[in-house]
Amino acid sequence: MAENRKTFKMKESEAGEVRVADEVVAIIAGLATTEVEGVSSMAGNITNEIVSKLGMKNLSKGIVVEVLEEEVKVDVAINIAYGYSIPEVSKNVQDKVKSAVENMTGLTVAEINVRIASVDMSENN
Repeated sequence: MAENRKTFKMKESEAGEVRVADEVVAIIAGLATTEVEGVSSMAGNITNEIVSKLGMKNLSKGIVVEVLEEEVKVDVAINIAYGYSIPEVSKNVQDKVKSAVENMTGLTVAEINVRIASVDMSENN
């Protein structure tokens, strides 16, 4: 594992311990975010088609994760598709990210902040 990555301990047993990098939580949050209708793309990220070709690591762009003990705070920056309700899409992002992170990691999500970076005016949303 890279030494500059922050990790947190999920589980410890007689067999050893399970540690997860905070970037893993960011990728989970990024994947969950891109599944929400109305989210055009992650801010500061490339299009979903290119992401799928280059790998999942790019999905952590636009996501900042802070892990404290067994709680996590997530900041998400998105580009929203024109015509969608910002409050509704933001709430759906918060719900989807919370569910995905808690189910996959067992951590409690304390806070999810959504920042709308831009509105995507293209017609192929």
